This record gives sequence, C-alpha cells and structure tokens, in this order.
Amino acid sequence: MNEIIIKEVVLDDLKELVSISKKTFYDAFVGTCTPADMDSFLEQYYNEIVLTEELKNPNYKFYFALSNNAIVGYSTIALNQAPFENKKAIELKRFYIIETQHGKGVAQIMMEHYLNMAKSLHYEIAYLGVWEYNYRAQNFYKKYGFALTNLKHSFPVGNTPQTDTYMKKILV
Repeated sequence: MNEIIIKEVVLDDLKELVSISKKTFYDAFVGTCTPADMDSFLEQYYNEIVLTEELKNPNYKFYFALSNNAIVGYSTIALNQAPFENKKAIELKRFYIIETQHGKGVAQIMMEHYLNMAKSLHYEIAYLGVWEYNYRAQNFYKKYGFALTNLKHSFPVGNTPQTDTYMKKILV
C-alpha cells in the first residue's frame, strides 16, 4: 500500500474539493434517487460558493487523504458542535473515499486522524450521521467503537426522501 498522507484543505484547494465532493457523493448515492435530484443536490451543496463559506467557517475543518499526491478521500469535521447527549461533541460531517481506494486502508487512516483530533482537543463524544441503508459504512464505524443511536434526521436528495441515523463513540 502507498503511504497515505492527511492534508488540511485550504481555499487554494477549492476546485479539488468541489471535484472530489461531487464525485464521491455521486458514487455513493447514484441509483438511490432520480438523476435530476442528484444533479440538483450536487449543484446546491457542492458548488464553489457553498464550499468556500464552509472552508471559511472556523468550526469546520476539511482534510484530503493523499496517495502519491493524488486525492483519494476527504473528510469534513465540525468542531464545537452543540452538546450531544450533554457531552462536548465533535462531528464527522463527511467521510468519503474514492471507490477505487475502498479496502486499501485509506478509511482507516482517515478515521484514526479524526479520532486522534477529537481526543487531542478533549472532546467527550464523537458522532456522525450515516445513511440508514449504508451497512458497509455502519459496520466500518462499529469497528472503531461507534454505536447506533435512536436519533435520525431527514437527508433528502432533491425530492427523494432519505434518512441518516446517528452513530456515536464515547471518548472519555
């Protein structure tokens, strides 16, 4: 396996962030909604204006996973979230790996980065939302000590209703 390097995303990386955001979301959810809903969603949430604002938000951190200087994954971490179950909380908002990189250790390195960050910043709980039918991802998160909760939220893709379920990991 090639060495995986985690790099914080900066504004100069905007075009690459837009590109990987659209590609990985499309690959993860193609076939779960209409093509029109997918196109609408990608344009609404993964455009330069929206991602620039998110990059400027001091409570969001974006990271690329690089292999041989190629972007093979990315994550978005939300710091200083409202308490989750009355604990100081950090959220993994986005966690995507290029499909050709699945099973090659990229996700493990990215998850370790997230959890190490959470611990070093003294968060009490780490949490994330995952599509209710993404059992592969849920099983991956369970390997890192995340547990399903009863909390869910609506995550429509265009006019196609979808639901995310929250998973949490107690850190202290």
